[in-house]
Amino acid sequence: MEWGYIIGLGGLALTVLLCGIGSAVGLTKTGQAASGVLSEDPKKFSKVLVLVVLPATQGIYGFVFAIVASSSCVLGMDISTGLSIFLASLPLMFAGFLTPIYQGKTAASCIYAVSKKEGLSGKLILFPAMIETYAILSLVISLLLLP
Repeated sequence: MEWGYIIGLGGLALTVLLCGIGSAVGLTKTGQAASGVLSEDPKKFSKVLVLVVLPATQGIYGFVFAIVASSSCVLGMDISTGLSIFLASLPLMFAGFLTPIYQGKTAASCIYAVSKKEGLSGKLILFPAMIETYAILSLVISLLLLP
């Protein structure tokens, strides 16, 4: 059995899965907030759109990482290489799961604030974007750790 290959691909699959789940949870929070705001004022759609989609990026990061890292997974690789790929996946695996959830909560609060006061959407994007920084850093670290 090709244990190195299985372990490496398992790490990539878990990364895509957890990043996708985190993004889905975050998008649920922002979508619910935006639905409430837009039900009262549909003209605010363009002001809340960016805030709504921000948590989706971590799912994209997981997908991109898996595509790039899959070139490192070859049949016949030894267990240590498979473990290296699995371990390289861990930073993005965990940050890609957690950051979109918290980013969704933060963005939802910002969406509610946009509903109360005009002219805030450009300023408020900074708060959930700060959380995005940690997702980007984890993607970079995971890429650098690949064998």
